[in-house]
Amino acid sequence: MRHRSLLILTAVLTTGALTLTACGSRDDSNKGSGSGDTQTVVIGLDAPLTGDLSALGLGIKNSADLAVNTANKDKTVPGVTFKLQALDDQAQPSVGQQNATKLIGTKEVLGVVGPLNSGVAQSMQKPLNDAKLTQVSPANTGTELTQGNNWKTGDKKRPYASYFRTATTDQIQGAFAANYLFKNAKIKDVYLIDDQKPYGAGLAASFKTTFTELGGKIVGADHINPDDRDFNSVVTKVKGSGAKAVYYGGEYPAGAPLSQQLKDSVKIPVMGGDGMYSADFISLNKKAEGDIATSVGKPVEELESAKKFLADYKTAGYKDAYEAYGGGTYDATWSIIEAVKIVVAENDGKLPDDARAKVLAAMAKVKFEGVTGPVSFDEFGDTTNTMMTAYQVTGGKWASKLSEAVK
Repeated sequence: MRHRSLLILTAVLTTGALTLTACGSRDDSNKGSGSGDTQTVVIGLDAPLTGDLSALGLGIKNSADLAVNTANKDKTVPGVTFKLQALDDQAQPSVGQQNATKLIGTKEVLGVVGPLNSGVAQSMQKPLNDAKLTQVSPANTGTELTQGNNWKTGDKKRPYASYFRTATTDQIQGAFAANYLFKNAKIKDVYLIDDQKPYGAGLAASFKTTFTELGGKIVGADHINPDDRDFNSVVTKVKGSGAKAVYYGGEYPAGAPLSQQLKDSVKIPVMGGDGMYSADFISLNKKAEGDIATSVGKPVEELESAKKFLADYKTAGYKDAYEAYGGGTYDATWSIIEAVKIVVAENDGKLPDDARAKVLAAMAKVKFEGVTGPVSFDEFGDTTNTMMTAYQVTGGKWASKLSEAVK
């Protein structure tokens, strides 16, 4: 997702609020940056900070904030102070596009973290690309975002050079889910449902392709409105289909009531992707036990590379959990910080006049050991880390069942 992955800003940063610029248009008082003056670089963030998906969005915001604070504390880029400008997209593409325009208009912004939703990303990609403003999402999984609309036929073309992500694609996630359900859960008959949004529909399509190739049977298929909460009509169809599980391409606000209403009629599990993997799926669903979800990466709690992140997040005292995208968000934010570091080092310790373009070009050189493991990007802007994990609700909590890198 994208498809809940810092000091909370109480006011939107504006150009006038900053006395130093980060795009090379430094004012006269900053011309002596090489002699110890500090320049300010703003990292923008776009995520749903309110609404149904805010649990995921706030986890993204906090994790990005932690990265920014760590970079400042450790003086990761000498002479540069980082700030975060977090904007709420409410999981709406139109709002995301407006936020992209705001971030482009703030010249201190040299990179953008987010968004959560693939549909929102589609509305932001072109304007950010036109502005040569680097974008790194910790959550988008729509394959077309990096490989173009014809990727299914093997005609892969990167649509926007400014777009990167630390989450792997739906092509990989859907295949992993199908393999897990068929081979590990031993389920051969599945009813397929999606919410008609780019993330959900793409994930369901990828699942279907691999599941049927393995010999599984799709006994029925349907679409729902993600804003609905009454799913009795589709539950009736599932019950009559003989399905042994439901695969749902969508997010937890609709997935949770769908699962609960389904189990009122037939006791079969619901499986979904990273848009389902949230503590809120369980809190909204009294009958979540046994449900399955896949998510990108390995559980950060099991990673040696994530120990400092987990400790620092706890020490920071954020009231919201880092959720599914915390580690990936930290790494997404840090990749922008690393690119800024490269640019400053290559320009005698100062930000150049064309800093945005230079930061974007430097992304090809970014490679580091992150919270989620080794971080780098391929020729499409996709993460080179294709680790996936299957989780199951066990004892009222998500428990990891299988983690593996998908080829």
